[in-house]
Amino acid sequence: MTEYFYMTDKIRLKTVLTKFNISLQRVISFLQKKGIEIENNPNAKIEEKVYKSLVIEFQSYKEIRDESEKISLQKRMEKEKIKKELLKSKHIQNYKIIRAKSEKLVGFKKIGKIDIDTLDKKYGTQEEKKTIYINIKKKKLGNKIKNKPEHIDTIYQKLDGVMLTGDRIDLSQFEKKRTKSEIKKKRRRIKKEIFIEEMKNVTTGKKQSQNKERKSYLNKHSNDKKIDKSKNKKNVQKSIITDEQIKKQIKETLEKLSSKGMKSKASKIRKEKRQSKKEKILLQNEMENQKEEKILKLAEFTTVNELASMMKVNATDVIMSCMSLGIMVTMNQRLDAEILTLVADEFGFNVKFVGLDLEEAVQDDKDLEEHLKPRPPIITVMGHVDHGKTSLLDYIRNTNVIAGEAGGITQHIAAYSVECSNNQSITFLDTPGHEAFTAMRARGAQITDIAIIVIAADDHVMPQTKEAISHAQAANVPIIFVFNKMDKSNVNPDKIREQLANLNFLVKEWGGKYLTQEISAKLGTGIDELLKKVLLVSKSLNLKANPNKPAIGTVIEASLDKGRGYITTLLIQGGTLKMGDYVLAGSHHGKVKNILDERGKSILSAGPSKSITILGLNGAPTAGDKFKIFKDEKEAKQLASRREQLQREQNIRAQKHLTLDEIGRRIALGDFKELKIIIKGDVDGSVEAIADALQKLSTNTIMVNIIYKGVGQITESDVLLASASDAIIIGFNVRPNIGAKNIEKKENIEIRTYSIIYDVTNDIQEAMDGMLSPDIREKILGNAEIREIFKIPKAGTIAGCMVTEGKLLRQAKVRLIREGIVIHNGEFTSLKRFKEDVKEVSKGYECGLGIKNYHNIRSGDIIEVYEELSDRKS
Repeated sequence: MTEYFYMTDKIRLKTVLTKFNISLQRVISFLQKKGIEIENNPNAKIEEKVYKSLVIEFQSYKEIRDESEKISLQKRMEKEKIKKELLKSKHIQNYKIIRAKSEKLVGFKKIGKIDIDTLDKKYGTQEEKKTIYINIKKKKLGNKIKNKPEHIDTIYQKLDGVMLTGDRIDLSQFEKKRTKSEIKKKRRRIKKEIFIEEMKNVTTGKKQSQNKERKSYLNKHSNDKKIDKSKNKKNVQKSIITDEQIKKQIKETLEKLSSKGMKSKASKIRKEKRQSKKEKILLQNEMENQKEEKILKLAEFTTVNELASMMKVNATDVIMSCMSLGIMVTMNQRLDAEILTLVADEFGFNVKFVGLDLEEAVQDDKDLEEHLKPRPPIITVMGHVDHGKTSLLDYIRNTNVIAGEAGGITQHIAAYSVECSNNQSITFLDTPGHEAFTAMRARGAQITDIAIIVIAADDHVMPQTKEAISHAQAANVPIIFVFNKMDKSNVNPDKIREQLANLNFLVKEWGGKYLTQEISAKLGTGIDELLKKVLLVSKSLNLKANPNKPAIGTVIEASLDKGRGYITTLLIQGGTLKMGDYVLAGSHHGKVKNILDERGKSILSAGPSKSITILGLNGAPTAGDKFKIFKDEKEAKQLASRREQLQREQNIRAQKHLTLDEIGRRIALGDFKELKIIIKGDVDGSVEAIADALQKLSTNTIMVNIIYKGVGQITESDVLLASASDAIIIGFNVRPNIGAKNIEKKENIEIRTYSIIYDVTNDIQEAMDGMLSPDIREKILGNAEIREIFKIPKAGTIAGCMVTEGKLLRQAKVRLIREGIVIHNGEFTSLKRFKEDVKEVSKGYECGLGIKNYHNIRSGDIIEVYEELSDRKS
């Protein structure tokens, strides 16, 4: 009969397994065949429908189990019944034994006397041994008649022990004869014949090993089969001990006592082998440790500063090494795997990249040719500050972006999509030109298809222009030189062409391969021709991408908005990004909640070469991180957590600890200072640029230590960290919240907010100058000779002086010198000419003066007047 549970709730799977006596795998396989997915866990719960299907399938197993339980119960009951019967019968038997009547035995009956003397004569010889048995008959006596027992002495023969007869018993006849198979199994020991010289001929200085002596003694007596095997040592006749055996025993005892004789030669050889083996293992371990020290465990895109810390070298040395390889880098710039390997090899290190399995998991499959479609070009505009990059893009976009930037300079990397007159789209990346934004320019060059280098025609090729050109060269992208500000009167574009030719960049007008265009971003002249050249170059590059796959690309910027959360600007390089996709960017992940174009309008999807802003990530990824779309949130979350773990491990490895050499250097300097800074900014790129610029300000005597940097407003945790570490907080385009302001007042923490990067570097430089104790130097103003001494009751001792050199100032410091030795340093209490107080007395004039809290003045002493000047250290 089918049986069911009356379930008000779901039932656990292990209850069903116990009930039907079946395995978990069998249930799961049955349910999978039925199309029901269930977790491989005995604690998983199932619904009533699933349970009913299991009952129908496995009811027969339950019936079999119930029958077996009935049989086992029946057998158990039978066994218990038998046990009870046995115990009952045993109890009755014991009762009968206790209640039985036993016959009473009478004692020994006296039947006569035994003469002991006659017994001694009969049994006097030791050869005859007899035993006398006395039989006593038991008689039943009535209850009324009771005789007293008679005493009878027991006759026994006293034994004298074992008697030595001199005969020997051959024990071999009692041994079991072995079969041929047993003889073959046992290996026969090979006995060596050892010859021993007589002990008389052996000198006392010569000592032989104990083992050899013992073997020789055994071999010598091995043929003697007539050895007494008796275990009773009391009655065994001892063999006669010779003088030779005594000497031998003495020698063995001496060898045991001596240290040299304790170990044989073979044991010494074994010990030496063990020691040599240990030494080899230790040497191998040392060599392996040295090799491991020379292996750097890095994640790809490690910064220059982190690499220098792990190699224990200065960051400037790493930068110089990169420059020798033709790569322009900064302290906080990330290096790819190839450059990291080359730079580490320069310093004698090998590189092992951790987390490569994660990168392989994130790598995208190659697209088939038939799936590829043309995509818009990505153009990066680079150049020196104030050469007109943003003005050019403003004219193209018909907007005024630069009006929104503080100080009139670009401090963010921005991306825009522009539709040309022929309905062709171009994506522009605008990069900052200030020297602090080197890393931004490098990122812009790495993700671009074509680089436009803007140079002001009224200026010349500046350092940032050269750096931008080197970034474009390193990225191996085509370069178009644009000469801006052609509307001015004092322009000379040929001079710029000449400077470029000196840098091995020969323009097309002069027979080279590099395209140029003269424009005026203010008037818009030449811009249409520039766009045509851009489209011409992009057509020759044959730019294609697959739009029908999950999106991949690069993070351009990331920021924190109080109302909307983390905002991330992405550049899609392949595929299509849709609303609701799961994104993995660096060590952060999330679901796309909203997609915005460059003008802030919401869109549902974005294709290749599009610049968009998304909302939904759980953090702000680093600018330059790659992003990828995943179908499952679980997979994206696992990869993000693993990346975060690797990043923490690398940060710990890259953390620079204080060494003895550094302590010695600081002690030698005497007045070493450390300026600790916390940086918070609106976007990740600006924070990175400020950190890079401030670290460059470090000197031998003052070290700038950036203990934390991040995006978003200044919070309570930032202020508490500054209080604990004695640091100052710099906010770039961000402000502290109310809680942070309250803690700031309580903890007396300094928070500085800026909107222009120049102001940050200038203020920190001034603060560093103020931290140094100034150099104090003395300037001698004049000397005077004391001619007379006057003692006035109220004023004390007054010295009448003649100014011999310079002049005496009332506010200056005074020094009293007697016979070339400084007696006192102090200040004036008064300085008079005649009866009037004066501020100064010049050379050749007489005066009267008093020294504060000092009256030991003598005639002939010299008064030296001086002032202290402080010079700032740099």
